[in-house]
Amino acid sequence: MNRLSKEQQIRVVAALVEGNSLRSTSRMTGVARNTVTTLLLDLAEGCAGYHDRHVRNLKVRRLQCDEIWNFVGAKAKNTTPEKKAEGWGDTWTWTAVDADTKLCVSYLVGGRDLGWATEFMLDCAHRISNRVQITTDGHRAYMEAVETAFGADIDYATRRRSSEVTQ
Repeated sequence: MNRLSKEQQIRVVAALVEGNSLRSTSRMTGVARNTVTTLLLDLAEGCAGYHDRHVRNLKVRRLQCDEIWNFVGAKAKNTTPEKKAEGWGDTWTWTAVDADTKLCVSYLVGGRDLGWATEFMLDCAHRISNRVQITTDGHRAYMEAVETAFGADIDYATRRRSSEVTQ
């Protein structure tokens, strides 16, 4: 079986980190696109495992949480029921960042309802060892999820987006 050398792996990862697509990375490095994809998946699995094992027992003063919309395959409104069953459609990446160190405390990819918000906040709570101030946008699911995960003994605030501020 052919294996990429460390130098080839570094070139591939460097190209991907710079924002190149899988196809352009393949062209630039001379590595087959399927091999680039396999390397990327192996790297993602290793990073996720490392994060899960080592990003624990954190002392965080201020935690900023938000969710980012994206889609898989096609936007939900343009996706057939068959494609939705395969995982196509809208998806959200939930992120929790330490405002002081910029460390990504937790992340979750999924839907944008109370169930996903609760799972996300519970993961945050299990990684933080002290009382924390949490700031989120006005998404309603956060209110109940924060209380479920951290209890009532929490400093919690929501921020308004600049588009929501009236003059």
